[in-house]
Amino acid sequence: MAAGTVEVEGSVADDDHTRTQTRTGLRRVIRARQRRRWAVEGVAVLVCLVLLVSYLASRSAPEPADDQAGRAGEVPAGAARSAAHPATDGRTGEAGPAMPGLRPRQRPPSPDPTPPTSAPAVPPAPPPSSGSPVLSVTQGEMPAEVDLTAVGTRDWMHWGSRGGNSTVRKRSGSGEITDAGGAGTRVGWDGNQEYVRWSDGASQRSANGSSNGVYTCGAGNGFTLAVAGSGEPRTVQVYGGTWMARGRLEARLSTGGPARTAVLEDPYTSRSAQFTVRFAAPKNARLLLTWTVEKVFTPHCGNVGLQAVAVR
Repeated sequence: MAAGTVEVEGSVADDDHTRTQTRTGLRRVIRARQRRRWAVEGVAVLVCLVLLVSYLASRSAPEPADDQAGRAGEVPAGAARSAAHPATDGRTGEAGPAMPGLRPRQRPPSPDPTPPTSAPAVPPAPPPSSGSPVLSVTQGEMPAEVDLTAVGTRDWMHWGSRGGNSTVRKRSGSGEITDAGGAGTRVGWDGNQEYVRWSDGASQRSANGSSNGVYTCGAGNGFTLAVAGSGEPRTVQVYGGTWMARGRLEARLSTGGPARTAVLEDPYTSRSAQFTVRFAAPKNARLLLTWTVEKVFTPHCGNVGLQAVAVR
């Protein structure tokens, strides 16, 4: 029995020794793996720090082109402008398609007037003698609203209330204004940016803020009007406009003499004007007015338009 007991005890001791060696080997493997993982994590942290330092250094450094950057609004040398819109520093004379009735653009302020020269002043011309021909044309902005009853104390005429061939006249007016036709087809239009009103009309007694008018398209087309002379000075107001065109108003007397002209142009949208014609002509003579498309800036119906004429 003793010998058997010794053999069993020896076998148990061997098993314990084997287990101890196995545990020791496992601990060494685990520690080795932990050291490798720490090494990898340390390298990753170091790489991240290097990248962060490099990024911060690049952000704090000045841009290479900062000292060459232009002021706001300047175009770098050699850069091409978009062809979709007109250049803001100069017009090209060409324009893309648009539609009639666009509001006028804000135009740049007029340049400072040229200082007067030292030339001697010219004395004003003496007033014309009774019955002598007088003719002048001036041009200005059309008011936002025109009262034809107040402006046309002798006569007035309005176009386009009911289409291209419709007119309204002053009730009990002098009848001095004549519509003599003109080349081209007239088209009614109700989108003018300025308005007219009246309270003494015939065929339409009153209107409060009418944007109606007529227009005709194409170079060479337009309107022909006449105002009868009476031997007394008269003032004629012509309210017209252009759309992507150049219009020319020409005034002359049927008795002869030089003509007076005014030009209204906008290649890009619509523009309106008030033309003031002052004249004196004997009875049976007439003031002849033509309002014509001189040039178009678009194939889409560049035109001149007419709203009203008033005489006082």
